[in-house]
Amino acid sequence: MDALSEVPPLAPVRRSLYRRVTGAIGDRMPKGLYARALIIIIAPMVLLQSVLTFVFLERHWQTVTHRLSTVTVQNIAFLIDIYRQYPQDANAEKLTRLAADDLGLRVRFVPGEELPIANSKPFFDLLDSTLSDEITRQIGRPFWIDTVGRSNFVDIRIKLDDGVMHVLARRSQTYASNSQIFLLWMVGTSLVLLTVAILFLRNQIKPILRLSEAADSFGKGRPPPPDFRPRGAREVRQAAHAFIEMRDRIERHVEQRTVMLAGVSHDLRTVLTRFRLQLALFEDSPELEAMRSDVDEMQAMLEDYMAFAKGGSGEDIVRVDMGEILGEVKAQAHGAKDIAIEIEGAPIVVPLRRHAFKRAVANLVNNAVRFAEHIKVAARRQDGALTVTVDDDGPGIPESEYERVFRPFYRLDHARTQESGSTGLGLAIALDIARIHGGDIALSKSPLGGLRAVLKVPV
Repeated sequence: MDALSEVPPLAPVRRSLYRRVTGAIGDRMPKGLYARALIIIIAPMVLLQSVLTFVFLERHWQTVTHRLSTVTVQNIAFLIDIYRQYPQDANAEKLTRLAADDLGLRVRFVPGEELPIANSKPFFDLLDSTLSDEITRQIGRPFWIDTVGRSNFVDIRIKLDDGVMHVLARRSQTYASNSQIFLLWMVGTSLVLLTVAILFLRNQIKPILRLSEAADSFGKGRPPPPDFRPRGAREVRQAAHAFIEMRDRIERHVEQRTVMLAGVSHDLRTVLTRFRLQLALFEDSPELEAMRSDVDEMQAMLEDYMAFAKGGSGEDIVRVDMGEILGEVKAQAHGAKDIAIEIEGAPIVVPLRRHAFKRAVANLVNNAVRFAEHIKVAARRQDGALTVTVDDDGPGIPESEYERVFRPFYRLDHARTQESGSTGLGLAIALDIARIHGGDIALSKSPLGGLRAVLKVPV
């Protein structure tokens, strides 16, 4: 009883096997909509044609061929009986003439001849197998046949007591030749239907592909294709209209937020300018310098807030040389230290929002400069994506904080403090700009011992 209880039930095993089989089949199936739609059309058509062909071969082709072969063999057996029972016909001339005139067979008797060496039978030749079976059943003598030749005749030789009987029968007498015409028409119409289906599907799939391209361009912050408009089937048109309405709502929302923040920024800058003018009227003192420092810090915080709120959505996309971008970032780095620039496959010229992307790279570099002595910035273009890697030899951050440091205003206790001059928006701004370009930023352990930041965007 214990041994039986240890045997796993069959149902989970069967389900696991079913999942593996279906998973293997799914992995080998095409992933594109166009290919899958073609399979949906082609598979039933091929199945239908296969069933029709099988039924036709079984019910018509094979039956008619069998009957024709049976009649031909019966005529040959009849001629053999006459030849054996009426030997007075010299050289079988009358028998040969009757066979040609009444039966459509060319007959010749060769005394003392032997059958040639038997050829290998064709595996799929219906006529060869049918004739062989009928000769064996009705005549029961050694024979040799040739049904593979290109002529319109079938060569049949029967071994008699005193020689060999040669029979040439027209192929149409033993074989349903019109079946090939049926198969030709069936294959021809199938090809025509498939061509029409492929052209129709291409026209139906093209609007879906255009919608996908427009959505992908919008996701990467690029303008949609200039010729994009709703087209295709009703459902595809509805999806395109919904996408256009969604895009317009998002753009209006971003524009309203940008206008509102620009107004707030203008008002706050006005107040800060008044503070500076009022402070300029007082005599210099330690307290006055502290107040001026606070005003400058408020100005920097305001600029960071505005940059975070605006992102780079309002900037046009232009072709940018990454060598120039990284050179400017290195020259403008705050408290510049040992910064090495490496560009694989230079020059790298890609379409980007220049100022926004430069700000994202600069934020990553300045974050490294703030806590490290040696920084390495590498850029490369591979597999349709631009990758900028920033490595440093600083203290790094715990792996558990990799996701949290991208939150706005988030600071690590041991690194992000007010005294460091950071507002806690640098990485958040960089991530926002990367995602506007359709990319992302990932953090990991650097080979230099500190932190590695990888900025990757599709181009």
